[in-house]
Amino acid sequence: MKWTTINNTIGQDQEMLDTVLKELILDHIHDMIFIMKVEEGPTFRYLYINESARRYTSIHIEDMGRLLEEVVSFEMATDIQKKYTKLVQSGEKIIYQDTFFHLNGSQVVNESILTPIKNESGKVEYVVSITRDITSSIAEKKKLVKAKERYKSIIEHNLDAIFILDSHGFIKESNGAGCSLTGYLKETLVNMRIYDLFHSQNENTLTGSLVQTLKGTPSSIEHCLLLNEAGEEKITQLKMIPIVVEEKCDGCYIIVKDTTKHHEQNEIIHYMALHDQLTGLWNRKALDDHVPLIIHNMEERGIELSLLYLDLDRFKFVNDTLGLKGGDRFLKKITERLVTLTNEECLLYRQGGDEFIFLLKNSNVEDTKTKAKEILALFIDSFTIDEQEFYISPSIGISRYPADGYDSNSLIQKAAQALFEVKEKGRAHYRFYQTHMKSSFPNYIIMESHLRKAIEKGELYVHYQPQVNLSTGTIDSFEALIRWNNRKFGFVTPAQFIPLAEETGLIHQIGEWVMEQVCLQLQKWRKKGYRTVRVAINISPKQFLQEQLVDTIDFYLSTYNIPASCIEIEITEGAMQDTQQTLKMLKKLKNLGVYISVDDFGTGYSSLHYLKRFPIDILKIDQSFVKEIGMNQKDSAITTTIIHLAHSLGLEVIAEGVEREGQVLS
Repeated sequence: MKWTTINNTIGQDQEMLDTVLKELILDHIHDMIFIMKVEEGPTFRYLYINESARRYTSIHIEDMGRLLEEVVSFEMATDIQKKYTKLVQSGEKIIYQDTFFHLNGSQVVNESILTPIKNESGKVEYVVSITRDITSSIAEKKKLVKAKERYKSIIEHNLDAIFILDSHGFIKESNGAGCSLTGYLKETLVNMRIYDLFHSQNENTLTGSLVQTLKGTPSSIEHCLLLNEAGEEKITQLKMIPIVVEEKCDGCYIIVKDTTKHHEQNEIIHYMALHDQLTGLWNRKALDDHVPLIIHNMEERGIELSLLYLDLDRFKFVNDTLGLKGGDRFLKKITERLVTLTNEECLLYRQGGDEFIFLLKNSNVEDTKTKAKEILALFIDSFTIDEQEFYISPSIGISRYPADGYDSNSLIQKAAQALFEVKEKGRAHYRFYQTHMKSSFPNYIIMESHLRKAIEKGELYVHYQPQVNLSTGTIDSFEALIRWNNRKFGFVTPAQFIPLAEETGLIHQIGEWVMEQVCLQLQKWRKKGYRTVRVAINISPKQFLQEQLVDTIDFYLSTYNIPASCIEIEITEGAMQDTQQTLKMLKKLKNLGVYISVDDFGTGYSSLHYLKRFPIDILKIDQSFVKEIGMNQKDSAITTTIIHLAHSLGLEVIAEGVEREGQVLS
């Protein structure tokens, strides 16, 4: 009786313990647990599901004891039946995954583990299914895989070479670009020392950067010479990044960028910045860079420097004849000759256009004279272009350091002033800068700027020079002479600013202004009751070719109500080279009613031809003949002949520059 009671008590305790274990473990575990009874068929009957299974499925506690196909849908029962049957037949654990969707549309992935429970004879009597939601786990794995692929893509598809080094500087991995750059296969690169890829001259720099990086601090090398498998040199830029694992440096990445082409392009750009494209000579920027360095080196030794500014005489006519491309070929041939004089002590630069500069280091005055003569001698022989011989000469202005300046700008300016003197006094020779040249040399760039504003600033004015009738002794006409009083240059002679006005096109604006001023002055005189006089206005050859000239004159005559006979249009023989165009323009002027005079008669080439063909009213004898009247028999004879010729043709004659009584009586 006693033993029975004890056994009953133990059985109750065991049952209670099983219940407690079930509640604590099975019902509170997050995984879904299903226990199925295997019956003949085989069929499967629900014996137990835990709380998680009831929460996440449509199976209830009331379904315990019912068959699989009685509890779930036909499709699901069929699928599960197959897996359970396979388990019973194999007697081995089965793991599988399935996917389904919640009512809220989210996708859930479950992983199930089917475990067989066998009896003493080895027959499967129960199936235990533990199902776990692995949706987040799969997402995390996908994220890790994606991150790994991204990392791999960054490394493998990078255009720059990337090497992974261990803490001892040995290569453990390389991407494809690393193989392309070095020429080695991946297998060959593995376990190579990083030093084996670079020139020995970079070893110290490389070591310093590696030590810094392996201590955890990124580093870079801007210029490192790599030697590929073929022995070719590549200029590279390195970036080193530490690999930190669990707060310890476990090696580093080395990113190697091939900058060889970039370096070569920079060298080309640098070359182009300092050299003339056409001739290949140093350019003005190079000159500005070189002069301070040369002067600095010379100062220490107390040696002098000469700058020779060379300009080709009348090169414009070469361009007019050969065209710009032909002119460029001519400049190249000239350069070939000039280069023959260069050496370490004699440098050659192209200033621009047809201008060149020689720098003579360590040169005294005599050395400079010798060099200038050598330059002039280069142009004695002709140049052949397209089987045609051309002769050209240079003019050379010379300045000296330190006497004439301390920098390239001042030396060039002084040499240019000397060059201007050469041009003014015959060309084809050389001249050293002298202090008196400073005042005589006009800065045409600045002068042009001032000339453009001269009218609006009221700096231009018209001087009326009387022309005396020798028969009556009265003043019948005037010549309008333009004058310019500038605030910077003072009184500028027409010989200086008129050519500049013609070259820049300002002559049209200035000429029209003179025309209006003359008509305005004639109007004032008429209003004051003065007798009618004629005023001569000089017309530039460029104005004479302007089609609107006649219309402009007519406009101002009408505006100020001036008779056309009060205006004399004075042209030079240089304006009448195109006979057909000249005749057409002169006829239009005559139809307008103005007088026409030829200035500087006797200095041209076809004076008598002009007198015969063109409707001219007045001849003005050039003052070069008049000056020598009474002193030079030939000039007197020429002047007398011109006067008689003009009178016989019914032309009026005006002699310019009569200053002495003897000239009048003659």
